[in-house]
Amino acid sequence: MGDVKLLGLWYSPFSHRVEWALKIKGVQYEFIEQDLQNKSPLLLESNPIHKKIPVLIHNGKSICESMVIVEYIDETFEGPSILPEDPYDRALARFWVKFLEDQIAAVGKSIFLKGEEQEREKKAACEMLKILENELKDKKFFVGDKFGLADIAANVLAIWLGVFEEASGVALVTSENYPNLYGWRNEYCNQNKEYLPSRDELLIHFQPRFPAKAK
Repeated sequence: MGDVKLLGLWYSPFSHRVEWALKIKGVQYEFIEQDLQNKSPLLLESNPIHKKIPVLIHNGKSICESMVIVEYIDETFEGPSILPEDPYDRALARFWVKFLEDQIAAVGKSIFLKGEEQEREKKAACEMLKILENELKDKKFFVGDKFGLADIAANVLAIWLGVFEEASGVALVTSENYPNLYGWRNEYCNQNKEYLPSRDELLIHFQPRFPAKAK
């Protein structure tokens, strides 16, 4: 297995993607919390191009970008497969990962921004959510009935979005407007309780970013 270190942030959905993959595979690792306001020499050395987390260091070699790391973990370590075995299903999973990577930022912006910018991003977020709602019709997860790569990529929607909604008072996904996506989120959390970060701790961390709601 070798020496495995993860440079990340406990509250980051991108770090959590990698932690989740490591836990699924049963890999022992050292988590090294980072300070993005005072980036460590190890982070700057391990990711000199983007200088951001997460970074996986395996036997002294660094791998960057969360979903690239997840695939590396799946291919490198023994344990349950994260990518589907069927070539078509693997391609489908990678398609949805790419879609989510390209579109997911609009969700955060639709909550964190204000005024016209917020409304513009909320419209983009809703268009993306409609696409996902349609894709999840009659499906438990993004690729059939098995939790996998695309679902890990969508962890912002499954966990962090709910925290943001509660902290801000802005509701994007409800059982009325996106029943399939709402059902997927519940299934996601119920099936994977052992891997999820503490919702209460995430809420405590993000609540100060919404002072109006906190009052």
